[in-house]
Amino acid sequence: MKIDILSLFPEMFGGILSSSIIGKAVEKNILDVSLTNFRDFTTDRQNHVDDYPYGGGAGMLLQAQPIYDALADVNEKRGSLGRVILLDPAGRKFDQKAAEELAKEPQLTFICGHYEGYDERIKRLVTDEFSIGDFVLTGGELGAMVMIDATVRLLPEVLGNSASAPDDSFSSGLLEYPQYTRPADFRGLKVPDVLLSGNHQKIAEWRQKEALYKTYQRRPDLLEERQLSEKEKHWISLFKQKRS
Repeated sequence: MKIDILSLFPEMFGGILSSSIIGKAVEKNILDVSLTNFRDFTTDRQNHVDDYPYGGGAGMLLQAQPIYDALADVNEKRGSLGRVILLDPAGRKFDQKAAEELAKEPQLTFICGHYEGYDERIKRLVTDEFSIGDFVLTGGELGAMVMIDATVRLLPEVLGNSASAPDDSFSSGLLEYPQYTRPADFRGLKVPDVLLSGNHQKIAEWRQKEALYKTYQRRPDLLEERQLSEKEKHWISLFKQKRS
């Protein structure tokens, strides 16, 4: 996968691109990342990339010209832009389903904004607008990092265990079941007997039930969109009895 990032602060990406899972993906040539500072494309003598909004109002807006020219340069160097993603509070909420969708793409280009917002004409070059949540950040860099991390870890051969990603929370539509490691008894806190039984069918059923229970307790909204099996419906009825 190729990823291009347009940012006024490309140095912010140094840590994430050289560490952990993403760093390994770069080392293995699974991921090819290029950073572009769109301030380098301003025609302003003072290298300004922002200006006051027409009609008045607080804050400054990113101008269209530097970003247009930066995207044109990336397109010329890389041969394409792929999906062009704008980090914007008004965008589609980024979630696991979106990460899985983006992980299928050969190329992504992220535009990280700053200041009060964008000149609306920038959005003519954008294919997708995303928001990582209902809160305000100083710029789009942190949001892009979150999206890149969630997406890249889903690429083939990136995770050490290829079975890890499908079992993650949200991938199945449920929160992940509780997990334990050695020792089996830690200060009187014991691992559930079923996990020590060696019975893989019972373990799978326990995990399914526990994932459903955790979701029922903490994120019941996720169950509204889930097609529940008869077994899951039965378990939920038991959960409700337990609550009452």
